[in-house]
Amino acid sequence: MPGTSRDLTRLRTAITAFFALDGFLFAGWVVRIPAIKHQTGASAGDLGLALLGVSAGAVLTMTLTGRLCRRYGSHQVTVACAVLLSLSVALPPLTHSVLALGAVLLIFGAAYGGINVAFNSAAVDLVTALRRPIMPSFHAAFSLGGMVGAGLGGLVAGALSPTLHLAGLAVVGLLVTAVAAPTLLRHEPPSAPPPAPSAPSAPETSRRPQGRVRGLVIVFGLIAGCTAYGEGAMADWGALHLEQDLDASSGVAALGYTCFALAMTIGRLSGTALLERLGHGRTVVAGGATATAGMLLGSLAPSLWVALLGFAVTGLGLANLFPVAVERAGTLAGPSGVATASTFGYGGMLLGPPAIGFMADWLSLPVALTSVAALAAIATLIGLATRRAVPN
Repeated sequence: MPGTSRDLTRLRTAITAFFALDGFLFAGWVVRIPAIKHQTGASAGDLGLALLGVSAGAVLTMTLTGRLCRRYGSHQVTVACAVLLSLSVALPPLTHSVLALGAVLLIFGAAYGGINVAFNSAAVDLVTALRRPIMPSFHAAFSLGGMVGAGLGGLVAGALSPTLHLAGLAVVGLLVTAVAAPTLLRHEPPSAPPPAPSAPSAPETSRRPQGRVRGLVIVFGLIAGCTAYGEGAMADWGALHLEQDLDASSGVAALGYTCFALAMTIGRLSGTALLERLGHGRTVVAGGATATAGMLLGSLAPSLWVALLGFAVTGLGLANLFPVAVERAGTLAGPSGVATASTFGYGGMLLGPPAIGFMADWLSLPVALTSVAALAAIATLIGLATRRAVPN
């Protein structure tokens, strides 16, 4: 069990590497969605149905990952899922039908859902041990990985086929896993330090009625779900919106997610300072309102460059909502609260894109993307209603 400052620093670095790898691989896949859509001859609705494979795989895995983490350890499960994720990212361009694409995305989704629950559990253990609000920094690594993955995808879109590109990402994923895994496998999750003598013997939330605690955890899970819905929509549909509706080239279309991810990374890197200055409640309200305005601009703007600005504003607004929601749920109910909020959040990320696809078929893609703004507004209202539910 890590007990020294050096051990905890190494553990933090390794967990951060897996967050970054997850974002890198996921973004590498999503920027090639337009090419794979063309390859399979799928309509927007067909593509939404295939993307449901990611959602189904992830949701099924999330229901099991908590048990696997309790039995084998969150560190071991993180490493195993990283290997599966790296291998499965190479599979989508090998398909030539919607059915086959959905099948391989089921595997990809299982790995993606599993690793997100596992490394969030590992991160929560470390945050508790350090007694510092560093959760945004882990999610900043995810966003930074997504920015790099999307930027690289934009650069190689015109030069490499999706098959070669995603095979290269699989190799990178396995190499990063080989380097970072030994640190996780050598150390057990750290324990929280004993409370200071002046600290109360039990948190205020422990005296709340259990039914109210569960209700508040679900509410914070809804904030996470509304936030992650926007992340998933931007990842899977942002590039297609720019290419299809605003006549952007494939390289420029990939820049849309890069702008979003860069803004989200900047927001999360400054997340700890923001939380210390504004508190959790006001951070949620300000972020949700910003994301609402940004996504209305990004989805309805008639100009490519104005849409890119809207994507960036959206990323800045959404940046810290998910980490705050997970932390608030953990304050109320400990690790089980974190697991519930994370499941809601990643469920929103993975179920959102298929919903966007169906709405795009019924209405249009720009109108469908305004649902991101609607859910950000709902998160804002929830933040206003619950800003005093848990102490900062």
